[in-house]
Amino acid sequence: MGTVRLVDHLAAELAGAGVTHVFGVGGANIEDLYDALHRGGAVRGVVAKHEFSAVTMADGYARTTRRTGVVAATSGGGAMNLVPGLAEAYASQVPLLALVGQPPTGQEGRGAFQDSSGRAGSLDAREVFAPVSRFCARVEDAEALPGLLHRALEAARTHPRGPAVLLLPKDVQQARLRVPRRPPGGAAPPVAHPPLDGAALAAVLDVLRRGAGRVLVIAGAEVAAADARGELAELAGRLGAWVAVTPDAKDVFDNRDPRFAGVAGVMGHANVEDCLRRAEVCLLAGTRLPTLARGGLDEALAGTDVVCLGPEAPFVAGTTLLGGLKETLRAVTGRLPARPRPCPPHTGPLPTPPPGPAHRVRVRARTIPYADAVAAVEAALPEDAHVFVDAGNAGASAIHLLPAPRHGRFVVAVGMGGMGYTFGAGIGAALATGRRTYVLAGDGSFFMHGMEVHTAVEHSAPVTFVVFNNNAHAMCSLREEFFQGAGRGDDLFARTDLAAGVAAAFPSLRVTGAGDAAELREALLRGDAGGGPAFVALDCDPYETPPFLPFRPFATRPSESKESSYERAAVVRAG
Repeated sequence: MGTVRLVDHLAAELAGAGVTHVFGVGGANIEDLYDALHRGGAVRGVVAKHEFSAVTMADGYARTTRRTGVVAATSGGGAMNLVPGLAEAYASQVPLLALVGQPPTGQEGRGAFQDSSGRAGSLDAREVFAPVSRFCARVEDAEALPGLLHRALEAARTHPRGPAVLLLPKDVQQARLRVPRRPPGGAAPPVAHPPLDGAALAAVLDVLRRGAGRVLVIAGAEVAAADARGELAELAGRLGAWVAVTPDAKDVFDNRDPRFAGVAGVMGHANVEDCLRRAEVCLLAGTRLPTLARGGLDEALAGTDVVCLGPEAPFVAGTTLLGGLKETLRAVTGRLPARPRPCPPHTGPLPTPPPGPAHRVRVRARTIPYADAVAAVEAALPEDAHVFVDAGNAGASAIHLLPAPRHGRFVVAVGMGGMGYTFGAGIGAALATGRRTYVLAGDGSFFMHGMEVHTAVEHSAPVTFVVFNNNAHAMCSLREEFFQGAGRGDDLFARTDLAAGVAAAFPSLRVTGAGDAAELREALLRGDAGGGPAFVALDCDPYETPPFLPFRPFATRPSESKESSYERAAVVRAG
């Protein structure tokens, strides 16, 4: 038995669990952990510009490696900045561990700076983090750490996965801990699932056999989280099924496979609804089918038998087989005829036709239509790249139009749907895997968290940032126009030259302002060929209607006047 600082033991335990990076922002009450990471050398500490982005870095790391992402932050405002990122990971069931510094225990309840002990009327950090975590505990003394760390990591990795939070007072971090000498433990074993319910399995098989002629599979993000893509493809083949995906699961099935029906829901393809209306059975694999994935499909679902495979019951009525997704897919597949069958004919994921000229008012001459921009991205995107898609018009267009890379992730954070998620997440993924990673975001998202470009430059992360600049929160502006009768202009911005600004701020960064789709494609290919980060900005039309189901009726309706309220607001802004 020997003694070590608690933080040195913690750093070694993280390395033993397979953690390679810890993301965060430093400060007095977490500096000892960063010192331990630096001294240990096995885990790389990455300092972000904002704690929200540090969480999303850990999130992107976790989604692309299927390991636990780790974030570390100091007390007070730094700790509070973690909350929205942890909320996304909680809602999307991403395994994270947050290590949060606290003031020394002797100062609690005595006016300590950034006191969040809950004593003497201070804020209680446990009450803040408990709703956005699967496990939250305060480490009261050094000897409690090993047990609490084990419980935290298990909670993060056990379904429903999500964040675990350990609150670490500064004096406890510095305390010495007796630990047994033992060899490194290595990565944690996979979580075991209980045996499947035989009656539920029989009921699912009965529904599938009765409706064996036409089956639509809708696959969700749990397919990627459970590493069950092979099992999904095998089941679809034996069923002779069409396969659709939820908006956050575009990468779980080959988008170029003849069975691929498209994306389900509000940013999806009409072919999915057509297949659902023709289907006798709809099989949900790794999705509860929330509103974004179900939009426009409720009527067709009501007339179709639904079965659900996975760890959670769906939001729609159906026959459910609960359990680990790999296990449920294998159990059903193993009881079906072994020969694969072709799926019935279907049109495939044809894009929604773009709106007519009346709804494509061009305020500036050199804007690139979203369809052309996404086509340029598709032409340059490496097969093993990761893609992170942010919220807004650009995100809806990418989800609808851009096929997922065959050997990389296609991540959309729809748990909370927060803008700016992708800038940190893309960096975390790139540093974790070393693969070229694309971040597709609008200017609104860039203004929120785009300065993480600095972090990418500092760490030579292979990230290509593609910013669709329409000088607006354009989806909000469209909602004002369509649903409130007039665009107020609040969400229209003065024109900004993002490429020039970023180039001036980061002279070593490859920056391009693309004027057309050809320039965009060439810039992306240059980024692919080089190491480290690249940044490309392009101008888009804030008034182009994206492929978003609630907007569809307005995209096909003629304008009521020659000058829209958008145009009037733009004239005011320009003046």
